[in-house]
Amino acid sequence: MTSPTSAPAERPAHLARVRWWRRPWVAPLMVVAAAFLAFSLPPYLSMDPGQSRVPAPDFFPPHFAVLSLHVVFGSIAMITCCLQIWPWFRARHPRAHRVIGRVYVFGGCLPSGLLGLTVGLATPFGPVTMASNVLLALLWIGCTLTGWRMARKRRFVDHRRWMVRSFALTMSIITNRLYGAVFTILLEPQLDTAFHGDPMLLGSTVSALAAWLGWVLPLLLAEWWLERGDAAKRRTRAARPAATR
Repeated sequence: MTSPTSAPAERPAHLARVRWWRRPWVAPLMVVAAAFLAFSLPPYLSMDPGQSRVPAPDFFPPHFAVLSLHVVFGSIAMITCCLQIWPWFRARHPRAHRVIGRVYVFGGCLPSGLLGLTVGLATPFGPVTMASNVLLALLWIGCTLTGWRMARKRRFVDHRRWMVRSFALTMSIITNRLYGAVFTILLEPQLDTAFHGDPMLLGSTVSALAAWLGWVLPLLLAEWWLERGDAAKRRTRAARPAATR
């Protein structure tokens, strides 16, 4: 995700010496992403609106087409993102990192985010879910574009920080679906009581909870991880003068 003029020397030298199998999170992340796409993508490649997992609202006839394109471009973002955050790949293949970074930004996040904004405004799950989807799309586009601009300005530390946020939002669709399943299991027994036998009310509630928690918690986790790394670097810098006395 760096610019064409990025300097490989800016990357920590130790990353090139760390073997890929010593990064235990890389392979599981790729497996989870591949499994998610294998489950989520086929209905939207079928060209059959009846297979959509999101009901189309009557007031927006092109809903299925827009949703399908959103899913396809989002899949490109997820696949390329897995390679972009892999330290070994970034260190060993900087040119590929830059090329794939452009695909991630302009062939994945931006078109998917813009289409997601449209789909979010037309969601059939109510205003609370709509607010979450719209805010998510705007943040996703904003973080990704800011990260790309930081790379163009050769501000690689800031580039990395914004792309970590972009990564968290890209992958948040997975946690969204997990929360949806959990809340459905927890709340469905209350259909006849708390939800007065209204499955639409239950669906809207589950969707709203999953929509907000799905991206807010990963983004908070990303911020915590960034701040934790910054604090460790500050402690290291503070310890160096003392060690030379």
